Amino acid sequence: MTQQGAALQTYNNELVKCIEELCSKREELNQLIQQEEAEKTRLQHDIRVLTEKLSRVNESLARRLAARADFDRTIAETEGAYMKILESSQTLLSVLKKETGNLTKATEPRSSKDH
Repeated sequence: MTQQGAALQTYNNELVKCIEELCSKREELNQLIQQEEAEKTRLQHDIRVLTEKLSRVNESLARRLAARADFDRTIAETEGAYMKILESSQTLLSVLKKETGNLTKATEPRSSKDH
């Protein structure tokens, strides 16, 4: 029976050793889990911060794009109106030159041949 007792003691010692190794490995795993949970929390925070920044940038970009479109529209309208002014000025100048020519002819003294 002492031999069985010794064998039982050996098994007991090995079981205790195995349980201690399992507990040690579990603790190592638990440390890794805690590190990854902390990293996950940090990353989630970073994502929230970046999402908020992205939202603000998108809003600002939308306002600036709308403002640029307003500039483009105003520039196009102004250029169109300016071109009409130029065309009107050119027409007015042509009419004025023609009338000036007609008035000049009308006010010239008549030569003796005309009488």
